[in-house]
Amino acid sequence: MKLSIIIPVFNEKTTILEVIKRVKCANIKNVKKEIIVVDDYSDDGTRELLKELERKEKLKIIFHDKNYGKGHAIKSGLKIASGDIVIVQDADLEYNPDEYYELIKPIIDGKEKVVYGSRILNEKNKYSSLSFYLGGRIITFITNFLFNSKLTDEPTCYKVFKKEIIDKITINGERFEWEPEITAKILKKKIKIFEVPISYNPRGKEKGKKIKWVDGIIAIWTLIKYRFCD
Repeated sequence: MKLSIIIPVFNEKTTILEVIKRVKCANIKNVKKEIIVVDDYSDDGTRELLKELERKEKLKIIFHDKNYGKGHAIKSGLKIASGDIVIVQDADLEYNPDEYYELIKPIIDGKEKVVYGSRILNEKNKYSSLSFYLGGRIITFITNFLFNSKLTDEPTCYKVFKKEIIDKITINGERFEWEPEITAKILKKKIKIFEVPISYNPRGKEKGKKIKWVDGIIAIWTLIKYRFCD
């Protein structure tokens, strides 16, 4: 069994090396790890750090020729991913790789095909701002309303898939809208999304958080679009 960890990164020079270190050290027992870093044309020094790391270690690193967006980075990673299971890891320090095993265990056990890490199910978590918290809850509510699902945290970063499942889904979104798109298409296929509680260490805009309120509007439109279109 192999886990492919796709890390999309754009301008995260202060955190990317620590994230990669934590991913490498994460204990997932007898499961092999494949780390795929996709640099989306960073211009803050991240790219240079990754090139130096690439010379020293055996990592799969993709360098985009321009800034496309998170969705495009995920698609680039999926093209070369060879694992049985795929997980997305943000390049900041908001999510904890030590929780990988709990996320992939339902898939390893053959009980589930798709698992999301839910920040809401862990009552100890805090959030960067009320607007981010409410935005996530609204997007989740609309998801459940449109697809008759029971999710608690649709916008979570930790989305885990059996590779054979995500390989059959065409992702059109280039930026943050890839997330509601993949959720909509999975639910539309009547594939259950199982949730596991995760921890969350939020950061605000002053520390580099990139998602904006307009991305929430786009997410809602994306959900509506793929509810009625293929």
